[in-house]
Amino acid sequence: MQEPFDITIGEIDYAIFPEGNDTYVVFKDGREYRHILKDTESQWLTLDPDTALPLFGEDEEVNAIGKEITNYVPEAEEGEEDDQEEEL
Repeated sequence: MQEPFDITIGEIDYAIFPEGNDTYVVFKDGREYRHILKDTESQWLTLDPDTALPLFGEDEEVNAIGKEITNYVPEAEEGEEDDQEEEL
């Protein structure tokens, strides 16, 4: 399972916690902000906090967060970098 990671959009920092099945918990300003779900490559949905059902509707912030999640590339761990250099 993917480890939590941080993204920045403009001046706002978000902490992203993957839950599996293209579902993520997003923290904003140190507080739980939203649960989001990937719908398509460019569409992301917010999950209702009470029922966990998707809320349909266009949300630019959620789509921007989703785009950054999709583009995120985990940093290689120190041991992995050493292994890759030895292979060269």
